[in-house]
Amino acid sequence: MTSNEREPLLKMEHVSVAFPVKKDFPFQKKRYVKAVTDVSLEIYPGETFGVVGESGCGKSTLANCTLGMQRVDSGKIFFDGQELTAMTSRQLKEARRSMQVIFQDPFSSLNPRFSVFDLISEPLRIKGGYTYAEMRKTVGDMLKEVGLSEGDMDRFPSDFSGGQKQRIGIARALILKPKYLVCDEPVSALDVSVHAQILNLLMDLQEKYHITYLFISHNLAVVKRVSDRAVVMYLGKVMEYGNVQKIFKNPAHPYTRALMGSIFDVDIDCPRERKRLQGEVPSPINPPPGCRFCGRCPEEQPCCSLSEPPLVKIEEDHYAACFLHADRAEE
Repeated sequence: MTSNEREPLLKMEHVSVAFPVKKDFPFQKKRYVKAVTDVSLEIYPGETFGVVGESGCGKSTLANCTLGMQRVDSGKIFFDGQELTAMTSRQLKEARRSMQVIFQDPFSSLNPRFSVFDLISEPLRIKGGYTYAEMRKTVGDMLKEVGLSEGDMDRFPSDFSGGQKQRIGIARALILKPKYLVCDEPVSALDVSVHAQILNLLMDLQEKYHITYLFISHNLAVVKRVSDRAVVMYLGKVMEYGNVQKIFKNPAHPYTRALMGSIFDVDIDCPRERKRLQGEVPSPINPPPGCRFCGRCPEEQPCCSLSEPPLVKIEEDHYAACFLHADRAEE
């Protein structure tokens, strides 16, 4: 069954988020950091949806919006057929039981005063309806799932390595069997030697429990390996979006091609041509009036600085927001 034949688990319609900036002097005009601007996405059940882009492009803000942790200024977000942006606090709390997050830094995301049992069983205590014996059994089973043992339940985070701490974080996120899991750069703070172990664990757990992942990463090689579909963001806007294999095989946006060129290559016999981007990333407080990538783009056209390019279809399940492909826009 293709993504077009399924109902999305999570759908975003023209979502925008801006944060107010502190004034430098009393009568200064109010300014806003435009973190996410007019983003529309669909994430389907059981898939891994990658989010890539430079620091400050709005990846984490986008993820927080999908979890209901960040209010949107405009647009709508639907989760499992229900509109998150229209829910009351009580309804949102109930919906969040189907959502969890794996944090980037396992060292700071685990309370050092809590034992492993306390850390992983906390969601069960908050949900309620479990006896102490049931929680011990559930936590022990989950520890085995992530490659640890029941004997680790009464130990503390300081007794574990970085990779083991991240396994504890994964166990805590999965203890309520969520439908949707945000992986906020889950391997970036770990040694390279354990990257593959954690990624393989996440992929195995996804297949077993049919979880939907939103996978945030700076590492394009990792995104290509684990993701089914992906979005490339720049300064809060969608640059390219769709099937990850099609994006990597045929990058349609100049920014995507620049990101591809930055991937570390160990093949010294066949060096790739790398295009260096000129200039600096514009301020999100005052982005360019046209395309956000205008001014740094090696293929800039006069129209790029006048208006924002539409998101057009390049091929099936592959879209790009660039005037180079404006002729593909539907009438």
